[in-house]
Amino acid sequence: MPLIVILMRWPAVWQALTRKGIARSFSISFNCKICYTPRCLRMGFLPVFYLWVAIMDVVKLVETTVTGLGYELVDIERSGRGLLRVFIDKPEGISVEDCQVVSNQLTRLFTVENIDYDRLEISSPGLDRPLKKEADFIRFTGEKAQLKLRMPMAGRKSFIGTIVAVSEGVLQMNVDGVPVEIELANVDKARLVPTF
Repeated sequence: MPLIVILMRWPAVWQALTRKGIARSFSISFNCKICYTPRCLRMGFLPVFYLWVAIMDVVKLVETTVTGLGYELVDIERSGRGLLRVFIDKPEGISVEDCQVVSNQLTRLFTVENIDYDRLEISSPGLDRPLKKEADFIRFTGEKAQLKLRMPMAGRKSFIGTIVAVSEGVLQMNVDGVPVEIELANVDKARLVPTF
């Protein structure tokens, strides 16, 4: 669960995040009392910056629900205008009925949890499925994949090759007949390359 610590001068941003269901607040007990009142802020009696802790738990909620339904959560995209896109997968592949089941369940969940969104899209990841976790690379051993690295390796940031193995956070690929070892921590984006 990602933890974002936000230092902010005005609580309006926090309130907007809370209204949209992106963040939730909780209290942390300290030896001193930290509070916010507009009168104190206007008068300048309190420090200028306040510590707010936001936990983005939408991903955790969706992952728990999707896993409980028997699917794998591949990715979640949240874009402008309230679009929430969820990519699911299972070994046999995804059908329209699978997308409908997950959509109905997530719609109910978001209503109960008061998560604000305008549109919800449930989809399969497609033939060029993104590889996010080490388990994804292990599952697709022997398949062709395209990688983009954070830091260049041997003067390159992009590699296309066959996944040979993954062990202890190191990916072994065969790139044009040459074995290459890449740390998974250095992988920025990875996708399967469909073969026809």
